[in-house]
Amino acid sequence: MLGLLQSDLTRQGIPTTAKGTCAACQKPIVSQVVTALGQTWHPEHFVCTHCQKEIGASNFFEKDGLPYCEEDYFMLFSPRCGLCNQPILDKMVTALDKNWHPEHFCCVKCGRPFGEEGFHERDGKQYCQKDFFAMFATRCQGCSQPILENYISALNVLWHPECFVCRECYTPFINGSFFEHEGQPLCETHYHRSRGSLCSACEKPITGRCITAMGAKFHPEHFVCAFCLKQLNKGTFKEQGDKPYCHPCFFKLFG
Repeated sequence: MLGLLQSDLTRQGIPTTAKGTCAACQKPIVSQVVTALGQTWHPEHFVCTHCQKEIGASNFFEKDGLPYCEEDYFMLFSPRCGLCNQPILDKMVTALDKNWHPEHFCCVKCGRPFGEEGFHERDGKQYCQKDFFAMFATRCQGCSQPILENYISALNVLWHPECFVCRECYTPFINGSFFEHEGQPLCETHYHRSRGSLCSACEKPITGRCITAMGAKFHPEHFVCAFCLKQLNKGTFKEQGDKPYCHPCFFKLFG
């Protein structure tokens, strides 16, 4: 049949030289021809491998020696965004073993894009610095705010250096020396006050011998007669108006 057609066309003066064999149907091409991918095709046979639409003069892409229309190529083979799962056609960010549209690679907490400080990762999710520290940073035992830089480790917890002070008077500790009471750091004075071991007369800590009298504690040398200032013993004084007196002064003043 093809031979008869070629003979008729030849007799009419129309060239019938084959322009190649179609890569799709394997038949000779005698009219319009598409040359692509190093082969020749009937125009109606040069179609997208996926959707079978005729490509014609449209842009196409090649994958493994096969032609694809632009839409199907991007849909099938472009990397997918880790947030919207749509194909990435232009700029791309690669992070956390995923690909992202630049505008979609943002903090999962606040949704803001990352600035110059970059991002922090936790359990495969990305956070800006502010939200990461607010959610996951170790907190200071003193102020409960996140610890971002220097810290002091004491009493099995962490502190900002400026927060590690006496929890009563907020005075910094000299040479880092402190006392502990019920899990809190205290200066020497407030440590002894909390334990009831301050001298009621001089307000200084009692670290040695102690006299307990009138519901208070005293250095032995500070437990004296309120009038003559003579040192008293625990059982040899009289009390008047919450003050101790030796016997002679008590009878002299109140007898």
